[in-house]
Amino acid sequence: MGIISRGFRGKRRGGDERLPPGQYLVEDFPVLSAGPTPRIPPERWEFAIDTEAERTHRWSWEEFLALPRQTPTVDIHCVTKWSKLDTTWEGVSLDVLFEDVDTAAEHALVYSYGGYTTNLPLEDLLDGKAWIVHRFGGEDLEPRHGGPARLIVPHLYFWKSAKWVRGIRLMDEDYPGFWETAGYHNYGDPWREQRYEGD
Repeated sequence: MGIISRGFRGKRRGGDERLPPGQYLVEDFPVLSAGPTPRIPPERWEFAIDTEAERTHRWSWEEFLALPRQTPTVDIHCVTKWSKLDTTWEGVSLDVLFEDVDTAAEHALVYSYGGYTTNLPLEDLLDGKAWIVHRFGGEDLEPRHGGPARLIVPHLYFWKSAKWVRGIRLMDEDYPGFWETAGYHNYGDPWREQRYEGD
């Protein structure tokens, strides 16, 4: 499995209770992508939630920016062993986007411009656990970091925080996404070191 990188070396923070096991602290923001960086003009961007009953809720860029926004400050942890603490984003909570979504589904498949997908239990996207963000550190989100908008699910390894997010498909059954199919763990809890299948 040549596409799986075992990680960067950075500054280790021994004894830091915010640093999951096996992680190293970085001050910069490493960029890891499986392919070329999609460049989506905001006027062509849209976000959709597709329910298991085949109902679609859709937002244009202007509609998305008109929604109530939050500025979460969170720690992020990459499966390649780097962690970055106190990252500040701006965006819309998934709780806001799901306000009018009627669903009994328990599983979600997040899909992105460029074809990337990742799967999560729906409960990991709600109750203040996840956001669609369009700004990082007070600046518009750069394409290399997932701009114009990306998903942030900080309590899971960062590959679950899909860049260039385009939508969420709600499902009755769980289906693995891009990295999960390539051997990464299906869930990805950094505190349990769920990096790869079998961890």
